Order: sequence, then C-alpha cells, then structure tokens
Amino acid sequence: MSPSRRRGGPSGPTEPTEQERILGPEDASLLDIVDNLLNKGVVLSGDITIGLAQVDLVYARLSLLLSAADRVLPGEDTEFIKRHEARRALRDARRRARA
Repeated sequence: MSPSRRRGGPSGPTEPTEQERILGPEDASLLDIVDNLLNKGVVLSGDITIGLAQVDLVYARLSLLLSAADRVLPGEDTEFIKRHEARRALRDARRRARA
C-alpha cells in the first residue's frame, strides 16, 4: 500500500480502497475473506474453444456462481428431511394438476 493511501497519519484518515471495502480489514484471515465472498457471491466466467488444424470445432462459454446456499434459497428450511418432503409434495401436486 502506498504511503498516500494509508489510513491515519498527519493528514488524517483517508478513504478505504475498493479492495479494502470488498475484502475487509487488513488483519482478516483467509477464512474471513472466503466467508465474506460467499456471503456476497462471486461469479467466475470463462471461454473454452476446442479446435483442430486451426479450425474451431467446439466453443463453450461457462459461468459459475459461488454463493452461500442461504443467499440463493433464503426461504428454504434448514433441515434436509423437511425440505425433501416439501419438494416431493409440491412435485406430486403438480403431477395431479396436469392429469
């Protein structure tokens, strides 16, 4: 960190950098950083091209969302059996509605 970006000093506190706002304080452990990232969510994107003799045969664009499950499904029950039974009842109700 450059001296002009440090907090405190003779000129008073400065604004935190974007990295400090995202990752948190400097003394955060790796566990704290991973927890913070999962609570906010992270999207990883990439492209794959498979070719032969400089001819592109297969192109795939991939996106991966990493997030805590309670952020994606906030209304879900935390107990697995109750969640499974609720989903099964919903699936059965949809089948009966189609018939």
